Amino acid sequence: MNPDLSHFQSSAMAKLRSRSFWSHLSDAFLFFAAAFLALVLVWSFWSYFTPTPNFLPTFTHPSSNSKNNPVESGFGVNLKSDPKDPTFYDDPEMSYSIEKPVKDWDGKRKEWLKHHPSFTAGARERIVLVTGSQPKPCKNPVGDHLLLRLFKNKVDYCRIHGCDVFYNNLLLHPKMKSFWAKFPIVKAAMLAHPEAEWIWWVDSDALFTDMEFKLPLERYKNHDLVVNGWPELIYNKRSWTSLNAGVFLVRNCQWSMDLISTWSNMGPISEDYEKWGQIQRSMFKDKLFPESDDQSALIYLLYKEKEKYYDHIYLEKEFYFQGYWVDLIGVYDNTTERYLQMERKVARLRRRHAEKVSEQYAAFREEFLKETGKWKRPFITHFTGCEPCSGNHNQKYDGESCWEGMVKALNFADNQILRNYGFLHSDLLDSSTVTEVPFDYPNPTDGEGFS
Repeated sequence: MNPDLSHFQSSAMAKLRSRSFWSHLSDAFLFFAAAFLALVLVWSFWSYFTPTPNFLPTFTHPSSNSKNNPVESGFGVNLKSDPKDPTFYDDPEMSYSIEKPVKDWDGKRKEWLKHHPSFTAGARERIVLVTGSQPKPCKNPVGDHLLLRLFKNKVDYCRIHGCDVFYNNLLLHPKMKSFWAKFPIVKAAMLAHPEAEWIWWVDSDALFTDMEFKLPLERYKNHDLVVNGWPELIYNKRSWTSLNAGVFLVRNCQWSMDLISTWSNMGPISEDYEKWGQIQRSMFKDKLFPESDDQSALIYLLYKEKEKYYDHIYLEKEFYFQGYWVDLIGVYDNTTERYLQMERKVARLRRRHAEKVSEQYAAFREEFLKETGKWKRPFITHFTGCEPCSGNHNQKYDGESCWEGMVKALNFADNQILRNYGFLHSDLLDSSTVTEVPFDYPNPTDGEGFS
């Protein structure tokens, strides 16, 4: 074959193959472009008729109408809306100060709830727990650590039972110190939480030792203040220890506002403060110190003005609304063993479960607690006289018994929480070590304790 012809044919074939390649590439490009355009059109029509889910949180301007644009929290209340309608918060005469009384509080609360209707449901059982400590670091070397754990205990309890918590470490009135410091805080909490029916003051040195127990609010429906106390000691013995004012539940209402005002005016803000101390000392022969105190002041009101106050105040003595630690610290080990015996008999009581449903298991347990009698867990253990921050404990017992007692009580309570996370303190006096809880819940088909 002629070399020139061969070269021509080869060149022609190469050009043909080259044109064929680019032609096919162009066709493929056009095909994929057309397919992509069709896909985009289909997606556009689909998105129009089927909106894309929005996984981002929705934010509502505070002035938005909650009825038209509801944004609910996990508890079914609207936390994102505060309507422009005027409330008591807009009144320039309204004061949080303990020295300035509040009038028509029931009406003002009702008006606020009318403008915030999502808070109405469940309002009768809504509680804000209030506690606190001193503004400065503790003098006692272990004081700050103990206060932290005592606060954690209250947070744990409230997390299980749905209470809000306010912890204060300031004096809201410079004269109201020591046991009087609680009253400015409680009044301010009432004003700050119109959505709450109850304000629950718990001293810093008191802790929950039955984390399952829930306050029997239905029992207090006709009362406005609940304290641990004994009528016979008030009216027959006139004893300074006839009640304890370190833990109390007060209804968020006008009667309570008036009581707090009267009660506080027997304290350091009163010009007659020293006189009130003398009156209390003369009335209560077992009172140990001359200054007017909150506990003696409440007993005085109950004794002197029984018709005005007694029907409003529930003196709780059916369970340890607060219990003296010296009487309780020795029962924790036996109580734990009694509860374990109960659980060995009834499998559902030891079933592992989510912390959020703990109240259901408390209800299960209540059916069997009647058999335990005095071995029921004390609800609140109060370390009266220990003063963990200052270290100035009552001379009837040494400081080490106070601090060791607190550690034991805290670990006893903590075990009830840790169990939901799979661990326990095996030694109630050792806070640093835990052991894993073994899985010993039987298979439902075994039939153990399910009846």
